[in-house]
Amino acid sequence: MQASRLQILLTILGGVFLLAAVVIFATFALAPDTALVYRPALLSGFVAALFIGLVCITWLLRGLLRPYSQLIGEAKRAPVAHTGKAENEAAFVLETFQSVVAQLQEQQKELQRLSEQASERADSAERFSDRIVASMPTGLIAFDATGNATVINQPAQILFNKPASATGDHFKTIFAEVPSLAEMVESCLSTGKIFRREEIDAANGSGSATKLGATVAPIDPSETGSRGALCLITDITEVTRLREQVALKRNLESLGEMSAGLAHEFKNAMAALHGYAQFLQTVNTPEQGKAASDALLQEVRNLSEMTTAFLNFARPQALQLEEISVDELIDDCERELKPLFEARHVELINVGRGGDVAPGARASLPALSAQREPDLFEIRADPRLLRQALLNLLRNGAEAIRDDASDRRVIIESSQKIEANHRWVTISIQDTGPGIAPQDLQKIFIPFFTTKTKGHGVGLALAHRVITEHGGTLSAANAPEGGAVFTVRLPRSVPSA
Repeated sequence: MQASRLQILLTILGGVFLLAAVVIFATFALAPDTALVYRPALLSGFVAALFIGLVCITWLLRGLLRPYSQLIGEAKRAPVAHTGKAENEAAFVLETFQSVVAQLQEQQKELQRLSEQASERADSAERFSDRIVASMPTGLIAFDATGNATVINQPAQILFNKPASATGDHFKTIFAEVPSLAEMVESCLSTGKIFRREEIDAANGSGSATKLGATVAPIDPSETGSRGALCLITDITEVTRLREQVALKRNLESLGEMSAGLAHEFKNAMAALHGYAQFLQTVNTPEQGKAASDALLQEVRNLSEMTTAFLNFARPQALQLEEISVDELIDDCERELKPLFEARHVELINVGRGGDVAPGARASLPALSAQREPDLFEIRADPRLLRQALLNLLRNGAEAIRDDASDRRVIIESSQKIEANHRWVTISIQDTGPGIAPQDLQKIFIPFFTTKTKGHGVGLALAHRVITEHGGTLSAANAPEGGAVFTVRLPRSVPSA
């Protein structure tokens, strides 16, 4: 803008001074007498006006030709090939311009070719993705942030009896017959929560009950929600039936094992009673009669205890839940079992109180916490039943150690772990006995199954049932360095039935 104003000013000044020079020259030519009088002044003015006018024209031409000079300089620096046949600078600039235009045209063609290739790859990837979605045996439905379906593959259409035109429908419309699945999608869209392998009861088009397995995951989740939700749904009705059949088969097998153990115990007791009764018929002295009657009474007591234990296992009791301390519960069990441990010369080590543990034994304990926080070890449970379960496990650990064993320890440790926003308390009990035979690991929780010479084999079964009723798990394994490890996992609160 300033250059344009300067050029206009130079043009005006140059024109004015050249016009002044022409006027002075005309005065000399047309009025020589007048010019003769003022000849010195007119000559000085003529020279000055002509000089200033020429200077202005020179600066004006320089400004006008500057872009042309720059164009020539840029043409010389341009990365193009020159033929060297240009006769002047204008031809050189024209040749350069033509070369640049030709290169731009070639680059435009290359860009167009690359764009077409990218478009073909995108179309191919989209077709491949569509084929994958269509070929999936699992139902797949994708929803956008507003809850409208963007993709519904054929298995999903069959599962929910929806046409292909259902794409675009709201999830509440698609899942009208399965409200629990609609609630999961709504929660996923609003909070970004993930639902994994959820089992849902539903009804198919014929009205028969079906079982669906669903996974609902957010698409591009954020703190305020997600941009969509992806649902994977599978009909697991047949799988559930097979699982129930397998569970029934295992229950029948367990019932067979339990019945065999119960029959064996009753047979032994009845044989002992029969023997003592026959002996009483042949005794000659009161001392022999008293000994036989005492033994007979003891067998009756054993039979009564076995019957009571069986009834306790077969007749579940309602849980009386209250807040209890795991540490205090373990302390109570220690105090009650202290005579048994002292009689068997077994050391009970509570790692939670800083007991000394062999490195190998501590390494074998599962999921131990580095730091204990006593206030976190409060759980909601039935103190009487849970106490009885822990007593059975600790008693089993002490009795598992052979009389000739040199290492006689039972190690108990409690810890806590958070999984999927749920807090679990873990209690592990490890002994230094011979461990459990691999073929017996799946049978030790069956009632009346025992490998010991004494006892009825009901303690572990009762402990397993009690812990299961609390919503927890009881598992058994062998430690690498020897001995058995029983692991109890209990939730912070017992799930409602």
